Amino acid sequence: MPPYNNGQSPSRWRLYAALLRPHQYLKNLFIFLPAFFGARITQANTVLRVIPVFIAFCLLASAVYIFNDICDIEEDRNDPRKRDRPLASGQVKVFPAAVIAVGLAAAAMAVAYRSSVSLGARELMGLFPLYLALNVSYSLQIKHYAIADVVLIATGFVIRLFAGAVSSGVRLSMWIIFMTFLLALFLALSKRRNDVVISTADSKRVRRSMDGYNLEFLNAAMVIMASVVVVSYIMYAVSPEVITKFRTDKLYLTTIFVVLGILRYLQITLVTEDCGSPTLVLLKDRILQLIVAGWFLSFTLILYWR
Repeated sequence: MPPYNNGQSPSRWRLYAALLRPHQYLKNLFIFLPAFFGARITQANTVLRVIPVFIAFCLLASAVYIFNDICDIEEDRNDPRKRDRPLASGQVKVFPAAVIAVGLAAAAMAVAYRSSVSLGARELMGLFPLYLALNVSYSLQIKHYAIADVVLIATGFVIRLFAGAVSSGVRLSMWIIFMTFLLALFLALSKRRNDVVISTADSKRVRRSMDGYNLEFLNAAMVIMASVVVVSYIMYAVSPEVITKFRTDKLYLTTIFVVLGILRYLQITLVTEDCGSPTLVLLKDRILQLIVAGWFLSFTLILYWR
């Protein structure tokens, strides 16, 4: 969401839209990955089972973002990227924002409960309180501890993956879980690197967790995560289990797009240093979009139309 200090006051609906951060709903597409990798994404009944869970996670994610913004008001006012956010700028007051957050969380739990009952999957209902509890603990304390903060962020993506698996009735491969966790860790580290770059340039500490990071550590950690993600994907693509399940040994061909995507993101992070939000990076960068589209199309052609 662009800054608001553009010479005119934003409308009320735009302020509340910014508060919800709908562009971050892109992350919740991970919920559809089990159905996609399970070759069931073309089945209408499977997609219809997953959609309510996706909606519930979007509602809950917005509630979490609002709560985090409330906790971070003072720090956000000192952050050049975040000081124009609705709460940090004072254009939206804390009380109505808190009411909206509670309402969104309640709506998310209601949708999740209805889905868990209709699907006969009680474990689905347990994933939503777990996701909420982890994110509340992140906002209150864990975000101030280096490494623990990025691990918790990555765990949130794994929870999305399990929610998608339960709702679609697809058994998750251990490789998908590994790749999701490691990729999310890679993206979270890139965001922390951006925080360090900004805090260094401004000669101020943006967050307390920055005390546990420096550029050398983050550069090395990102390279390690990138390497393991690629290796995990290759092992997934050539594993006998996957070849037998999908009756094809051609999935390894899609590895080229995974490697290109990782390299492009590393270039954005280390060269252009524009990686404040992984979601916004994907929404802005045409090259990265083409790489993701290439991976999706090649994987789809091999898996569904072989």
